[in-house]
Amino acid sequence: MHFISDIVSQLFQWIQSLGYFGIMLGLMIEVIPSEIVLAYGGFLVSSGHINFVGAVLFGTVGGVVAQLFIYWIGRYGGRPVLEKYGKYIFIHKKHIDASEVWFNKYGTGVIFTARFIPVVRHAISIPAGISKMNAWKFTMLTTLAVIPWSILFIYLGYVLGDQWEHINEKAAPYVTPILLVALALLIVYFVIKMVKARTRKGTK
Repeated sequence: MHFISDIVSQLFQWIQSLGYFGIMLGLMIEVIPSEIVLAYGGFLVSSGHINFVGAVLFGTVGGVVAQLFIYWIGRYGGRPVLEKYGKYIFIHKKHIDASEVWFNKYGTGVIFTARFIPVVRHAISIPAGISKMNAWKFTMLTTLAVIPWSILFIYLGYVLGDQWEHINEKAAPYVTPILLVALALLIVYFVIKMVKARTRKGTK
């Protein structure tokens, strides 16, 4: 455990030394959960190393590229590759199973809302890639979801300052409402989809 702690500490030092690019690369390689990297980015903002807008911009780019990487693996490697190597980016079979259920049930629109839902959000890019979802649509929906996620955790990291390591407990009161809104949007999207499907049937 001490060895792992040293590695994580070195990663954060590396992120700090690279500034904006450190945040972007930290999110792209996904060795550390995105909310932790973003919170650390907020801490760097509070300490004057970088500014808030730049942190959000590079955080968004890093978050989107990370998901595009998973999307392309799903598109060209399929589920077998991800089941075999996904563990190296903290994606396991249960994540793949859950994300496929959500994607098959709600369609491409779930790419936005699922980003805020635990378990599913880390792997929702997999079924999108496997089903060969339009890459531009995938990128747009992913970006729209990553932006508020980045803003929230960078802001919380900024407010917490050198207490940024407590981000998980401090973020809970904010993440729960976001989760509820995401679920509400998902329900609305599903209802609209059902109405459209019935309308098409009625016109035939």
